Amino acid sequence: MQNITEIEELVKLISRLPGLGPKSAKRIVLKLINNRDELVKPLAKSLVEVYKNITRCKICGTLKPNSVECDYNNCKVVNKKFDKICVVENISDQWSIESSNIYNGYFHILGGTISSAGQKKEDLLINSLVERVKKDKIDEVILATSATVEGQTTAYYIQDSLKDIKVKISKLAQGLPVGGEIESLDDGTLFSAFKNRTGLKRNSG
Repeated sequence: MQNITEIEELVKLISRLPGLGPKSAKRIVLKLINNRDELVKPLAKSLVEVYKNITRCKICGTLKPNSVECDYNNCKVVNKKFDKICVVENISDQWSIESSNIYNGYFHILGGTISSAGQKKEDLLINSLVERVKKDKIDEVILATSATVEGQTTAYYIQDSLKDIKVKISKLAQGLPVGGEIESLDDGTLFSAFKNRTGLKRNSG
């Protein structure tokens, strides 16, 4: 590859995307360069628009336009009223569950997990989840964290955070393999996991 700074920088940036390495990034860059008008210009425009106008909601964690203001009493991201909240780690997990059409309710995107070392609980939207459960009259919280050590640690912490609130807490069950991540599951596995979700025992005091 020619030693062109702009191209090298673009390859480095693209190779940082999930599932892409240097070779795939180089192929993508060549495709873009060979289709400047059809791909580069509209892609650049879309990226700028997303950067300027789209952000994560600080309450539920989902993506929203900057023009939409939300608070605990008036969530404008979702117009319908539900009595369930499905708690996931990342927005990609939300998208996977939504595309399967097996769940109808609110989502709450934590923005990651508590590591097995217990670091940065405050960075996750757990406190806002507790507030939503209180204010939205939620009947059930479905913990759809991954079956990894970090995911299960996070689920346990959430369960403990909700112990003083009268709400059913359940977790995804059969069909969710140990170590499995939500976004990598097929629709059939997700359906089984939701259908067979189990209630969790509440911690006392």
